[in-house]
Amino acid sequence: MTGSPACILAGPSHASLLSELHSACFEEDERWNEDAFSGLFATPGIMAWVIVADEDPAGLLMLRQSADEAEILTLGVHPRYRRKNLAAQLLVAGCAALRARDVSTLFLEVSVRNDAATALYLKHGFILCGRRKAYYPDGSDASVLSYDLTSVMR
Repeated sequence: MTGSPACILAGPSHASLLSELHSACFEEDERWNEDAFSGLFATPGIMAWVIVADEDPAGLLMLRQSADEAEILTLGVHPRYRRKNLAAQLLVAGCAALRARDVSTLFLEVSVRNDAATALYLKHGFILCGRRKAYYPDGSDASVLSYDLTSVMR
């Protein structure tokens, strides 16, 4: 990669771009279309970012805040840009925005089959706090992780 990647706040006008990125990042049965992103932006507490690397949209993060808690709805990096610390940069940007809004806890679900994502979250200080049985379309369970936003991200 040439130059430093940049996290850019995304909004409803970026629903198509977010859908394209999501399609590149996830398996067919997990992809969200433009209408899904537009619908999410129509709900309260939604925030999203796109990370740009080499002048290309390379990843996305979408969060939903409710009072002093938030959840990661989706986080993905285009396969061409994986293992370049972009997911971590998206996490840092999202957590900074949540801290500025006095959010104290961030939650997410991740497939028990997604070792890479689980390792990323655990490396950055998330802790396992639950499990959702048969949560995903393929029947796999989800690990529920939480992160204390009052601490410093590793």
